[in-house]
Amino acid sequence: MHQDLSVPQAQALLADMVTPLAASETLPLPQAQGRILARDIVSPIDVPAHNNSAMDGYAFAGAALPSGKTPTLTIVGTALAGQPWDGTLQSGQALRIMTGAVIPAGADTVVPQELVTVQGSTVTLPAGGIPPGANVRLRGEDLAQGQIALQKGQILNAAAWGLAASLGLVTLPVARRLRVAYFSTGDEILSLGEPPRPGAVYDSNRYTIVRMLHRLGVEVLDLGAIPDEPQRLRQAFTQAAATADAIITSGGVSAGTADHTQALMQELGEVAFWRLALRPGRPLAVGKITAKSASNPMLESADSSQKNQPTWLFGLPGNPVAAMVSFLALVRPALQRLMGATVSAPLYIPARCSHAIRKKPGRTEYLRAIVALAADGSLQVRTTGAQGSGLLRSMVQANSLIVLEHDQGDVAAGDAVPVWLLDGMV
Repeated sequence: MHQDLSVPQAQALLADMVTPLAASETLPLPQAQGRILARDIVSPIDVPAHNNSAMDGYAFAGAALPSGKTPTLTIVGTALAGQPWDGTLQSGQALRIMTGAVIPAGADTVVPQELVTVQGSTVTLPAGGIPPGANVRLRGEDLAQGQIALQKGQILNAAAWGLAASLGLVTLPVARRLRVAYFSTGDEILSLGEPPRPGAVYDSNRYTIVRMLHRLGVEVLDLGAIPDEPQRLRQAFTQAAATADAIITSGGVSAGTADHTQALMQELGEVAFWRLALRPGRPLAVGKITAKSASNPMLESADSSQKNQPTWLFGLPGNPVAAMVSFLALVRPALQRLMGATVSAPLYIPARCSHAIRKKPGRTEYLRAIVALAADGSLQVRTTGAQGSGLLRSMVQANSLIVLEHDQGDVAAGDAVPVWLLDGMV
């Protein structure tokens, strides 16, 4: 494997390597929220199902009115949403109509109620006239029967979930929920509740990575912290491979003498170790664990397809911010592909940098930052300060990342820089 891969190269490799799992299931609509569609959904009905009023007002035959005049029409009834008016409007007639109510036969236009004058049983239209067809939502203008309403790979967010409900769908075909195992590695890792000791640190990666996995909607198998003991590590890998579609570890992917993780990864599967032109973060392990533990009782709970499939493995660096950035930039989109989701490129927004930043071309840098509206209404961004890969507090302060691309050089104060908003990911 080439060393010092650029971030775009690594992202492209992962996009080529990772393909969606084939397993799917059919769920009742209320249980499908947040899941990923396993196939296209074709609309069984027209949406809307009939021509209807876009507002409260009066319906009439706009195309039949003489131009340049201010007609007065006779009000012959009222139509409410869900309670259509039964009849046909004749020339010179109007119908009081509420938003969402069916447009009656003989009408093609709605005038808003605030533009008319009502006297008894007559309504006078505005002098300027109303264009024929105004304020009417046409049958099927949102979705026509037989049209694809939702595409395979769509995450069923609030809008998509609501659209499926608007079609009257009782069940939805969704991809099986991805199972991801996580554990931290290292003798220096303390679990919560353990007393402090010299040279040891509490395990923050376990909580940052697991939280970001939950935000993705995956099923998480949390194996905690594993010391640098080959037998314990082997057990963790085989236990995870028995039930999970992917394993994520943090720590143990550099070339340190106590990093047994590398050797075990290679022994148990096909794993490549990448050195990335990335800051923060440089080492990353990517590959598959093929060894399964037939004696592991957890294997019995796995579905048959998982028992025969290798398990993806992603080994993150141990420093907290490096682990988070590597996950966001590389592992998160890979997991989305594995889940069967449609993956879009990150949406970067331009913002004016409030201060100079030193940057050498040759690596991609993700800087923790705070973006906000300036006094002139433009977006302005500044870093959170020191950018060490172990400074997790800076991620707490940040609402975004400044992304300085591989070939970018120094940034001057006032320059526009691309900003990646963190909302919804962490």
